[in-house]
Amino acid sequence: MDDTTAPAEKQMRLRYAGTCRICDAALPAKTEAVYERETKTIRCVTHDHDLPEPDLDVDIGEAGSSARREFERRKAGREKRIRDKHPKLGGLILALSDDPPSTTAWDTGAVVEERLGGRLNSLQSEACRVLHDRRIPESRANIDHLAVTTTGVYVIDAKRYSGRPRLRVEGGLLRPRVERLIVGRRDCTKLVDGVLKQVDVVRTVVGDQIPVHGVLCFVDADWPLIGGAFTTRDVQVLWPKRLQSTLTSPGDLDVHAIERVHRELASALPSA
Repeated sequence: MDDTTAPAEKQMRLRYAGTCRICDAALPAKTEAVYERETKTIRCVTHDHDLPEPDLDVDIGEAGSSARREFERRKAGREKRIRDKHPKLGGLILALSDDPPSTTAWDTGAVVEERLGGRLNSLQSEACRVLHDRRIPESRANIDHLAVTTTGVYVIDAKRYSGRPRLRVEGGLLRPRVERLIVGRRDCTKLVDGVLKQVDVVRTVVGDQIPVHGVLCFVDADWPLIGGAFTTRDVQVLWPKRLQSTLTSPGDLDVHAIERVHRELASALPSA
């Protein structure tokens, strides 16, 4: 059976150990799991039954869809350029060379958003409604994920960086205090700036009466066994499991307010 006729997913006994893309549970070899061909990931078979019915009136979007499209566009463009320039050797050149980092970064971003999106989907209920890959009007940028819960709206940017996220504080008594987000050896402070801009966009939609929280969620980072999460300039920096506990914390918004805000955001920020 070729790729055009193969089913999008299949249940199988794992040959090798893996990780569920939804809940990050370790799945040992020989465990029954569902393999998803498009994303080349696996998930627990129980998630087929655990997910609530979607609200058909609201397009929640597909996590990572715009990043996936951009990756495919760049990949196809490179292949066409090489085949046009080297009609006879194009196939061999493509087989022996890799896509540039500027292209593979989009693939990595899509996978990270898909993984986190699956986990967020597993939380969906009347008290936690999500949206994925939302387009910001008059901008080329998009918001990876939004979650509307009893404690407000969460603007979630999913990232995959190696190293340990930490907060570096410079200045103080004699100089202005400056907070920097460091991941490994990289200064990632601009990521915080990006989330704050997205938070401002969401606030223009929901108003000042609904709390709006910025979140940077680092998937597969080197988090310590104890502690590790922190806040910089009102943006929470954490990992998927910590995000899950944050989104399920009790708050003051009732289910009617959550549904209203969810619909407002879905209308104002359409799927990318």
